[in-house]
Amino acid sequence: MILVRDILQVKFGRMKDALALMKELGSMTNIPGHRVGRVLTDLTGKYYTLVLESTFESLAAYENQDTAGMATPEWRAWYAKFSPLIESGNREIFRIVE
Repeated sequence: MILVRDILQVKFGRMKDALALMKELGSMTNIPGHRVGRVLTDLTGKYYTLVLESTFESLAAYENQDTAGMATPEWRAWYAKFSPLIESGNREIFRIVE
C-alpha cells in the first residue's frame, strides 16, 4: 500500500474557502479514480496548512487514478477555483508497512 500526502499552504484567511472546495470535490463522483481519504488542517506549525491523504494499492494505481481524474473537465473547472487559494505545497509518498 502507498500513502500520498499533499501538503498545501493555503493563503492567509482562505482556509474556509479551501475546505468548502474540498467538500465540493468530495461530492464529485463523476471524476474517475478520484478519492481523498482524509483532509487535515494544522493545530501547530505553519498556519493555514492543509493536508490531503490518500491511499493506493501501488504507485502505478496512484499514477493511473491521478492522471484519469485530472483529465476530466469537471476536475479542471474545480482546480481553476482551488489553485488561486494555494501559496505553495509539496507531496510526500510513503510505503505503508503492515
